[in-house]
Amino acid sequence: MSELSLNRDMNIEVIARLIEKGRDAPVTGSEYLVRLYDEDFFEDDFLGESGLDANGVARITFNPDDFDTADVIKETSLDFYFVVFKNGKEIYSSKVMEHINVERFEKFKMGEGEIFDLGTFLIEA
Repeated sequence: MSELSLNRDMNIEVIARLIEKGRDAPVTGSEYLVRLYDEDFFEDDFLGESGLDANGVARITFNPDDFDTADVIKETSLDFYFVVFKNGKEIYSSKVMEHINVERFEKFKMGEGEIFDLGTFLIEA
């Protein structure tokens, strides 16, 4: 059973799969950490972090209520990007995946959640 169905406060999950260049094998191990951000005009929002599972997948779950929509410049879309660290050192930063519509969040039911799959990325591990 998905963690999303058990935790009603955390209902957005973003996943990304990492594959090692040259080996075509999943990137795994406790030395890796993936951090997810939303790019903003003034300061990027840190959304969460995750290790990697045996398939090289990072799963980051966060609450959409963490977004401050009362800003002077109201966010109408999210611009996800993630950074991969190995032993605390940055080794990869994804491009910004722009314009994920915030209105989409208003259409799902609490407890059921929403999953965004950012795709598979080849990185130097």
